[in-house]
Amino acid sequence: MQSRRQRVQAASFPRVRTRLRPAGASGFSLVEVMVVVVILGILGAIAYPSYIDYVVRSNRAAAQSFMLEVANVLERYQLDNRAYATGAGAMAALGFTSVPSSVSNHYAVTIDAVAGPPAGYAIRAVPSGEQATRDAGCGTLSLTNTGAKQVSGARTDCWQ
Repeated sequence: MQSRRQRVQAASFPRVRTRLRPAGASGFSLVEVMVVVVILGILGAIAYPSYIDYVVRSNRAAAQSFMLEVANVLERYQLDNRAYATGAGAMAALGFTSVPSSVSNHYAVTIDAVAGPPAGYAIRAVPSGEQATRDAGCGTLSLTNTGAKQVSGARTDCWQ
């Protein structure tokens, strides 16, 4: 027999047991796991190409920014020296000890002389490695002393 105290406790705090799964079942079912795997696969198939496209565009933008910076320095150099710095030692003559790694890892930047009159320059950024294969639509980026921005590929929106 239950004491009065036990009866009061049983009446005051009834035990409610709810089971979401059958007795002995624990963890996730195979169907639940497969649904999660399929959802992750679909998200990955959508997100990865977008990420790669973003990386390619950001590498191109870094090269374009550097090319514009070099063009500004070339114009200042021309004002002081009455000629553009071109050729193999042009970067050193302009004060660039090296091309930034964000650019040099993906592009080879050169400054070429353009015969005149008047004499000019052409800054070229040639893609290398995976940037060359993933950004074939733009290809080599060019910037001249007249401000002409060109690409070797078929795309027209590379300098936007």
